[in-house]
Parts: sequence; structure tokens; C-alpha cells
Amino acid sequence: MKKLLLGALAATVHLMLASGAVAASAPKPSTQNRAEIPAQYRWDFSPIYASWDEWEAAMKAIEAKMDAFAARKGTLKNGPAALLGAYLAHDEIGMLEYKVYRYPQLQRDVETRNQEVAGRFQRVGAVFAKFGTATAWFTPELLKIPQATMEQWIRDTPALAPYKFTILDNYRQQQHVLDEQGERLLSYASRFNQTPTATFQELSTSDIKFPKVTLSDGAAITLTPGTYQSVLQTNHNQADRAKAFDAFIGTYAATANTYAAIYNGVMQKGWFTAQARNFPTTLDAALDGHAIPPAVVSTLVETVRAGTAPLQRYAKLRKKLLGLESYHLYDGSIPIYKTTARYPYDDAKQTVLQSVAPLGADYTAKYQKFLSGQQIDVYENEGKRSGANVGGVYGVGPYMLLNHNDTQSALFTLAHEGGHAMHTILSYEAQPFVTADYTIFVAEVASTTNERFLLNQLLQTTTDPKERFLLLQHAVDSIVGTFYTQVLFADFELQAHKLVEAGKPVTAAVLNRIYLQLLKDYYGDAVTVDEAYQYTWSRIPHFFNSPYYVYQYATCFASSAKLFKDMTTGEPAARAAATQRYLALLRSGGNDHPMVQLQKAGVDLSRRETVQAVIDQMQELVSQMEAEAARIR
Repeated sequence: MKKLLLGALAATVHLMLASGAVAASAPKPSTQNRAEIPAQYRWDFSPIYASWDEWEAAMKAIEAKMDAFAARKGTLKNGPAALLGAYLAHDEIGMLEYKVYRYPQLQRDVETRNQEVAGRFQRVGAVFAKFGTATAWFTPELLKIPQATMEQWIRDTPALAPYKFTILDNYRQQQHVLDEQGERLLSYASRFNQTPTATFQELSTSDIKFPKVTLSDGAAITLTPGTYQSVLQTNHNQADRAKAFDAFIGTYAATANTYAAIYNGVMQKGWFTAQARNFPTTLDAALDGHAIPPAVVSTLVETVRAGTAPLQRYAKLRKKLLGLESYHLYDGSIPIYKTTARYPYDDAKQTVLQSVAPLGADYTAKYQKFLSGQQIDVYENEGKRSGANVGGVYGVGPYMLLNHNDTQSALFTLAHEGGHAMHTILSYEAQPFVTADYTIFVAEVASTTNERFLLNQLLQTTTDPKERFLLLQHAVDSIVGTFYTQVLFADFELQAHKLVEAGKPVTAAVLNRIYLQLLKDYYGDAVTVDEAYQYTWSRIPHFFNSPYYVYQYATCFASSAKLFKDMTTGEPAARAAATQRYLALLRSGGNDHPMVQLQKAGVDLSRRETVQAVIDQMQELVSQMEAEAARIR
């Protein structure tokens, strides 16, 4: 059965529009007062619900539907009609879930201080958790029906065809499904399994006391995560960056033992669930849901460990160009060259739209329609969450959150999130609800592919060596952040979880030792690895919130590299065929296992060569940066 949102509720050249008009460029609003930002740059929630009254009515309706679904217990054996009825009823609930969840969630994201909205959002979570327990019977009851019988039902009942993949995948995972009592017990456990994660959130956000430092210019600042990153990205005094680093990481070092205990709790929870469901390791448990072979992760880590030379070469280039006697990790964010290039949002929209022209008229028409609507929240306002993301609402479409600030980084963020949005649009159009959601394993493919198209376009439109250097640096930094760093994180997770599985102690000292050695292994002698960096693991939210998640950034990045190359090099017929395979991937949603979906598109992540291609690309990009740097005067 398709999982409902439940606990998982958890992107300079102008393009002429189809009408023949060119969008006028509007300046970024000077205000942070949300009400003063023009409406066309703010979300319109009415496609979901017209009012909170409508939402309240939907909440009552979904609770009634949930109760009715729970009453279907014991009926699945009655035949294909009963099974189909259950799935159709479940889909109705699922589509309502998207709407009743997103309506308060999106409004909370842009006005986080609104406690009334926050309270409504909490109500949704409570209702969903109750439903999860009330339906723990479904999969065990389904699996009591012999697989041969089930396959005959599907053949004889065309209306069951959309559910075939979902149904049969339950049988693939049968050995890991418990009886009804066991599933109910695990559903109860899920209510407190989030305790370690919740504790991490409170310790790292609510209870943390960030330090104050006085920099060389006399400025006294409090080092929040945001201001700390600002110092690393803007302060050209290395001593100031070192001072900020020591103070900021010291905050986590002071409570490292507590963070270690919390992380041990996260891993013990994972090991408990893995054992309860008869998995040999926590990695097997994490990957089995989408039929991903554990060798994919091991091949990724092994290949990247052997391919760190370009990473080290880039660090040495930065050291040289920055004129530093010693190069530290806290020097990795300071710009080598400054740029005055600005990308106002309305211009940026046309730039990213033109960049994906190779994907065809249908893709660009749908993209233009989305970019022209009010399902994009563009600018920062007081109380709005930071960053950028895309959340889907089946039957309505994607909602994109931005905090656009006219920088090059914001331009690439728009392209990135636009990839997610178009993936969602194409999947929703092509797939029934049960298979409309794509997995995390392929989610970042569309986003990073759109970034590659944008980079390619921008490099083709400038000959200025400084501009080209900065664009190449963006590409290299993307590989460092999305590929090398995430694999290093995955390497850490693997080592830490193996300790838990072997019954060995997990302490701050043990975790520090693992992380520090990884930094030395990946960066070699290219970077002076300060001892304090050993505490970095304690401030990586994914370790605590989503174990075994980070490797997927790297696999998606490798996948998009292969797909982009296939679509942009070689004979025209081969490029066209590759493009159609890529679009078919986006339209496929979650109708098959992600490894199979990617293989159909032309990517085999079980092959070392697929990963090695990113390493080779990094090597070439650094060479290009060196050449452009030599031209800059």
C-alpha cells in the first residue's frame, strides 16, 4: 500500500515568452513585511482550500474516511472487489492528506510565529499518527492471501492494474512484515521513536547558547549558524574566520557527550527496528523499502575514497589563489573573486526557462506556466523559514519556497527547485495517485540536471575569464558539497552504525576519532585539519533526523551527470533518445524501484564507472578553473 504522508510529512539571458512579450524586471522588495510584498510573489493558497472553514470541513471528512477504512479490517480476503475498494478508499484519504497537511504547513513556513497555524498543523500530525496505528492490520492481512491468488486477481481485474507494483512489492518484502500484533506494537513504538530526534532538535535549537565574539574590526557578533556562515563567506581576515570557527564549534564540543548519547539513541532505534523486521544490518533495513542493493552504497564510498585527488587539488588551488600560508576547512567558503552580477527574480525566471529549452517545447511550456503562477513564494519576509524547497499537493501541483536575493546562488537555487517542481508536475500528470510520489533516491536527479543546463547556458554566453571562473567554481563547489561531503557523511554513518550492530560502545571520543580520520583521509595534506573539527558530526542534522539519507545526494548527482552528458553530447539522434528517456524518468513517478527507473533512463549506479565519471568531471573542471585564473588580471 502506498504510504501516506504520516511521519514523513516531512531550485542573464532573457527568453521571449510564447505571447511574444518579455517579462519586465521588478526590483527585489525592500521590505520584509509580508503584507507589503506584491501578491504575485506570494503563495496563493486558494487552489488547496479557499478558507480555514473549508480546511476544518476537510479535517472532519478525513477522520470519517479514516474510521471507515479501519472498519474494512477482515474484508480483503473477500476477493478483488473488496481489495480494490480498500485501495480506492486509501487513495481518497491520501489525496485529502496532502491538502489538509499542506494548507497549514505552507502557511506556517511563511509565518513561523503564527501559533494558531502551528496548532492546526499539530492537529494534522496527531490525526495521521492515530490512523497509522488503526491500519496496522492492512499489510499482514494482505499477505495472508497467497501471491499466486493475488496475481490472478490483478490479471482478472483491470482496475487493480495501477496498484500492481505496490501490491506485489509487499510480497517482495514479506519476510520483513510482522503479524498484526507485531505491526501494531511497532506502530506504538513509532510514537516515541522520534524522541532522540526531538531531543536533538531541542538541544541544537531551543537550548543552545551561541557564543559571542569580537572580530578584528571591533564588531561584536553572536555566532548563530547563519552569522557563522556569513563570517566564513564574507570575512577576508583568516584570523577572524579561525576565531569564529573555534568559538562556534566549541559550543557543540561543550555538550558533545550529550550529542553522542542522542546519536547512540538514534542508531539503537534503527538497529532495534532492523532486528525486529529481520534485517541483517541497519543499512539493509534502510535500503530495502526501495530495493536498493547495499552494494550501491559500498561502491559509492569505495570509489570516492579512491578518487579524492581532485578534491585535494581544488583545495590547493584555493590556497594558492587566496594567498594563504596554511589552508583550513574554515577557508573553504570565502570567495576567491568578487562579482557584482545581479539576477533579479523576473530576469532569473527567464534565464532558467531558456536554459532547459533542450528538453523540448512541452517541458518548457509547462515550466513557463508554473513560473507564471502564484505557487512560488519568492522573497524573504519576517518569520519566514530559511532556504528553499518544493512541496507537492496531488491534484493541485507543487508549491515552491524561495528566499531570492538576486545573487548567482539564488539563480542556481531557482533552477534547482524548478527541477523539483517540474518533476512533480510531470509525475502528477502521468501517474495515478498510488504511484505519483517519486523516491528520495531519484528526487535530486531533476534538480541537479536543471542546474547543469543552467551552468552550460551561462558558460556559453560569456567569455569574461572572471565570470567563467566563478561559474566553474559554482560547479566545483556543488560537487564538493553534494558529492564528496555527502559521501564523507555516509562513510561516517556506516562506521558508526557498525559499532552499534557489533555491540561496541559509542561515545563522543569514538565518534570524534572516526570523523577526524575521515577528514584526513579525504583531504590529505591539502588542508590543515584542525582538531576541533572532530566535533562536526554533532551538528549534522541528517545524522539525527534521517539516517542513511545523505548518500542519496551523491547518487542523484552521479545520475544527473550521466543523464546530462547523454542528452548534450554525441549524435543528434542519440541525444534526442536520451532526452526522451530522461523525460520518461520524470513521468514515471514511483511506478517502479528507483534503480530500475534509472537503468531505463540509462544510469546504472551499481557500476563504479558511473561514480567515477563525477570524479573525472571534477578533475576537468579544476583544470578549467586553473586556465581561467591564469587569464584574470
